[in-house]
Amino acid sequence: MSEKPVRVRFAPSPTGPLHIGGVRTALFNYLFARKHGGTFILRIEDTDQTRFVPGAEDYINEALEWLGITIDEGVKQGGQYGPYKQSERRDIYRKYAQQLIDSGWAYYAFDTPEQLDIMRTKAEADKETFAYDIITRKLLSNSLVLSESETKQRIESGEPYVIRFKMPENVQVVAQDLIRGEVSFNTNTLDDKVLYKSAEDLPTYHLANIVDDYLMKTSHVIRGEEWLPSLPLHVMLYKGLGWENEMPQFAHLPLILKPSGKGKLSKRDGDKDGFPVFPLEWISPDGEVASGYRESGYFPDAVINILALLGWNSGTEQEIFTLDDLINQFSIERVNKSGARFDPEKAKWFNHQYLVQKNDSELFKTFKPILESKGISIDTGTGERIIGMVKERVNFVSELWEQTSFFFDPPSAYDEKVVKKRWKDDVPQFLLEVCNVIEQQNNWEAETIKSAVSDLISAKEKNFGTVMNALRLALVGGGFGPDLFTIVEILGKSEVVSRIKKAVNTI
Repeated sequence: MSEKPVRVRFAPSPTGPLHIGGVRTALFNYLFARKHGGTFILRIEDTDQTRFVPGAEDYINEALEWLGITIDEGVKQGGQYGPYKQSERRDIYRKYAQQLIDSGWAYYAFDTPEQLDIMRTKAEADKETFAYDIITRKLLSNSLVLSESETKQRIESGEPYVIRFKMPENVQVVAQDLIRGEVSFNTNTLDDKVLYKSAEDLPTYHLANIVDDYLMKTSHVIRGEEWLPSLPLHVMLYKGLGWENEMPQFAHLPLILKPSGKGKLSKRDGDKDGFPVFPLEWISPDGEVASGYRESGYFPDAVINILALLGWNSGTEQEIFTLDDLINQFSIERVNKSGARFDPEKAKWFNHQYLVQKNDSELFKTFKPILESKGISIDTGTGERIIGMVKERVNFVSELWEQTSFFFDPPSAYDEKVVKKRWKDDVPQFLLEVCNVIEQQNNWEAETIKSAVSDLISAKEKNFGTVMNALRLALVGGGFGPDLFTIVEILGKSEVVSRIKKAVNTI
């Protein structure tokens, strides 16, 4: 572990909704910071203005806030190393781009996109791959080929250019990854990445990323596996800028995989199989709606638990972790190298675990608006009691209606399979006798009512199970529901009698 203070950053681009892979990256950075008493920074990397999507930055902040991932430094929070939005730091990057030019680590390139496209097309026709690299840069339009005076004249005339990193020839770049151990790359396999674009007067991700991490004193860069191929360039940039001794430690998180385990989890997978891949619902500028975990009924602490176990394990059998548990137990060393398969059914299971742990009062407050939307009013005590009876049967608050609707609406139809199995012989007529016993009850409590009905069944030598199943059918319309006589108690005497008589006359 580095001796310098732990400072980590989550650095998303505001190009659309935040994928749960990005949320997991934010979470692991947050857990690492909190575990080591460090600082968690949110930096908005908006250098690619062509992909900027209005509302995306607000979405990122709202998603992290909903999940309880608190930001120490950022655009909204401020901090001594701001601004925390790259588009507001353009003057800073220009200086370092020039430093790389002056020290021979970068060069000006004037090739137009059209010229480069022609070269790519030609390479494809020859079944080759075009790269702007150690070999091809000697044949192209750049300051390594042009004279100093021509390069200067082109720049002063306003001709668009980019600044490219000059990757050295045949150097073995070796870096330590906290998850993967030693990783090694040869520079002959790498291209000369664009660092700066004069037309936009903005850096690309690579330069801005390194400069910001250095100036913001980032101690650890914890990011997705997809950035691993960029690691040698980033290491070389630290070297080129003279910051080798200040270079952060790197950790590249494994991919979150499709439910099949093959390939990276995408929005398309969620659309196909009916589960969210974004923390919050997202409505794109063209009106397309993508579902979110919040709107799908997931609790934020359940989502945190789900994401924490996608690529990390505690080394124990424990599966349910509060945020404090995760902070105490998290370690980069226990992050896996291989991809983590996303299991939608396991995600539902996690939400169920959090749902049943919540008290009935809290759940009823969430369920009450659903009842009110159906024109149903019920006292809090009864509502909480009903919730307590059925919450073990659902994964989401939205499913409570299906499990409780019979408390509020009498059956309009009866399950045919249950009718065929339970509604036969003289049982329906016997239910009218049960009705009489129920009407005579003054002590309206489940146990008392059950005792009176049981005495009648014994006296008449009827089968207890047969009668109970028929009574349940009459009251709820099927063979489901919690304790039967608690249902009777909650429904009330007149409603129970009405439902039994209706069933006898209808079925």
